[in-house]
Amino acid sequence: MIYNPILCAGVLGWAAAQVLKFILFFMQNTKFNVERLYGSGGMPSSHSSLVCASLISTGRLNGWDSSAFAIMFVVSAIVMYDAANVRLEAGKHAKQLNAIMLKLFSQDEQADKKSQFKELLGHTPLQVVCGAILGIMIGAFMPLQ
Repeated sequence: MIYNPILCAGVLGWAAAQVLKFILFFMQNTKFNVERLYGSGGMPSSHSSLVCASLISTGRLNGWDSSAFAIMFVVSAIVMYDAANVRLEAGKHAKQLNAIMLKLFSQDEQADKKSQFKELLGHTPLQVVCGAILGIMIGAFMPLQ
């Protein structure tokens, strides 16, 4: 069986963040939301956790001055910037559009939740930082052999 520690660290970082999202949502709302196990947005950022776990594993395995680490660093920066800026703003726009649609079509019996835009797309900077810290810890302690 092939073991790729960088890939395993990234997947574990993503899975750990998704499970934490599910638990935190339950603690805040006292109801289960299975979508929190695979959906985007929320605390902590699973995208940040995935890329940071992969980044640290890459540095540990290939060296902190390797080309692979440099590439992972750039990818990580892009992903975290996107999560905290572009996708966060897209979620804000979706929320406004949904409010407009609700006002326009409030009398329409066909208008339902399924036709609304998804609002929980991005992350606050705190959610990104928490996901990054989770990923860094996983990448730092993940066995390389």
